[in-house]
Amino acid sequence: MSMRELVVLGTASQAPTRLRNHNGYVLRWDDEVILFDPGEGSQRQLLHTGVTATDLTRICVTHFHGDHCLGLPGTIQRLSLDRVPHPVAVHFPAGGADYFARLRHASSFHETADLAVTPIEADGQRIALRCGTLEARRLRHPIETYGYRLLEPDGCRMLPEKLAAYGIAGPAVGELLRAGHLDLDGRRVTREEVSTPRPGQRFAFVMDTGLCDGVYALAEHADLLVIESTFLESEAALAAEVGHLTAGQAAQVAAESGVRRLVLTHFSQRYADPARFADEARRHFDGDLVIAEDLTTVQVPPRRVPSVE
Repeated sequence: MSMRELVVLGTASQAPTRLRNHNGYVLRWDDEVILFDPGEGSQRQLLHTGVTATDLTRICVTHFHGDHCLGLPGTIQRLSLDRVPHPVAVHFPAGGADYFARLRHASSFHETADLAVTPIEADGQRIALRCGTLEARRLRHPIETYGYRLLEPDGCRMLPEKLAAYGIAGPAVGELLRAGHLDLDGRRVTREEVSTPRPGQRFAFVMDTGLCDGVYALAEHADLLVIESTFLESEAALAAEVGHLTAGQAAQVAAESGVRRLVLTHFSQRYADPARFADEARRHFDGDLVIAEDLTTVQVPPRRVPSVE
């Protein structure tokens, strides 16, 4: 079975605390293992999880503020130290290419890793993956920032009772899937007659931003939305000034976008009690809510089972 889950490395914004490491998130999605926004200490946090540098297939950076990228030097050097045998793609805002180059070569080491560097150059840029499409959307922050979402293509679920009614079994099922139809005893049976639509799953990652169209585009119908909630409503004016969200705003986005599981993270060090974020979010979102904690794992919700008429 494929694995689809989020491994949380750190949840602190700007500065780490005694209980919260800088940002860092790993998404396991079938054959992709994507490291998002590796902040300072991410390499060590990985040691406490089941994820290794060799597992990584891709690194995505939303922007070049330190709490989202200062873990890059150690991570990149670890890829070479462990002689990771496959290419590792790296995505980041194209305007931050100089920052990436400095972080990549922050100290002396022998680089053997094969980094497939593909900067994000435009809002809506799409990158084809074997498991679907990775899409970047521009966010609203003082420096160039992009959020990401992973889209699985829509498919179909074959209905055993309908296949049996037409006597379709074994290799014929695969042929029907590939061709879209099957000719049986002078009658054409279409894929639609023996299946029901299966919407593709969606993952969204939204970091430092004020409310903008990009936030909603990323969150739309996400099965799992990971979104910053740096501040509480009491600091809404400050959040707007510095380009961040409150827990209430993040929850409203989730409610309006049809999100199934909401993960709040990137908490300001001024708040000691994470329950306050849950209390504020619950005023707007009644779905599945997770207040992220370091070194925890959040499952992507099970696939929706389409109704059969």
